[in-house]
Amino acid sequence: MLTACCWRQLRVVLSGSSSLATIARMDSTQEKYLQERCILVDESDRVVGSETKRTCHLNANIEAGMLHRAFSVFLFNTKGELLLQKRSKAKITFPLQWTNTCCSHPLYFAEELEEKDNMGVRKAVRRKLNHELGISSEQVPLEDLNVLTKIHYKAPSDGQWGEHEVDYMVFIQKDVTLNLNDNEVAECRYVDQQQLREMVELDKTNKITLTPWFRLITNSFLFKWWDSLQDLSVHKDTKIHKLF
Repeated sequence: MLTACCWRQLRVVLSGSSSLATIARMDSTQEKYLQERCILVDESDRVVGSETKRTCHLNANIEAGMLHRAFSVFLFNTKGELLLQKRSKAKITFPLQWTNTCCSHPLYFAEELEEKDNMGVRKAVRRKLNHELGISSEQVPLEDLNVLTKIHYKAPSDGQWGEHEVDYMVFIQKDVTLNLNDNEVAECRYVDQQQLREMVELDKTNKITLTPWFRLITNSFLFKWWDSLQDLSVHKDTKIHKLF
């Protein structure tokens, strides 16, 4: 594991002209979000510090071992259909790719660092559901957000950016009202299991693209979780499933 001193040295190397040139071409709103501070963790999901979103998502840092905490939300309506989103073209990583309901990060401040009952992650989930999809907090009570397990995965987005996360799997079943933030989300749709299986086949032939984490989760776990929506407790564990 790299020390804090080593991370500081690495960031100096990566703040050179090529990175800054890329940022100059970014969507201005998405660029601001790069200053948010993500939670750095080790492979056991123990907090070891914080870094900016930009630093966490640079491939050079990822290859050096930098790992941060994240969550993936799976929201189902009362018909049992899963809400998917297509990421906006403004997104820095994986733009215009289809993914689960919401994917983001708890941030490095007290409220979202709270470990007991995964409360920090659940509060972050409500914040991002509102930000990306316009789902008000009243529609998603904290007690209805179910953390099933965690995965550890790594995926490049392009030559410069990527993901390396301990990712909390969060399920909720509610009928909600949406008000999409078009800087975050290009479109949404509800799908049943057969429709998602068809999307998986289209992804295999490059007719659409699923995000790497959604592809991994779908291929490894999602359908058996989906079959147990009425009693998700049978799938809850404290493991971190390594998917690479």
